[in-house]
Amino acid sequence: MAASEGTVLAFDFGLKRIGVAVGNTFLRQAEALSIIHAPTNDGKFADITRLIEQWQPVLCVVGLPMHPDGADNEMTQRCKRFANQLNGRFNLPAVLVDERYSSAVLANSRGEFIDDDAAALILQQYFDETP
Repeated sequence: MAASEGTVLAFDFGLKRIGVAVGNTFLRQAEALSIIHAPTNDGKFADITRLIEQWQPVLCVVGLPMHPDGADNEMTQRCKRFANQLNGRFNLPAVLVDERYSSAVLANSRGEFIDDDAAALILQQYFDETP
């Protein structure tokens, strides 16, 4: 899906944290933005609302986790639902990007994923694969 020109927000969805990255369709460079730590769904969407009001994106990109063979895992449906919620709540197109190999590259020294950097990698993958 080709987006309108403008800002794009990307999300690395997790149950405890959501990594967020930003980029734009002109420069096509992703940058880590923030990590949402809100404990409730309402709190998470309040934080997302503030980001959307601030950045005025034309598109949202959501990482889609799957098993290495392409089969769904326990988070696949949750991420699809999250993308649908972004579309429904904010009337923004939401594109899913295969994130099978993105997060593992970004493990920190304790073996944890860095959520906003993972979101940036997902967004950069979207830019690199979209004409």
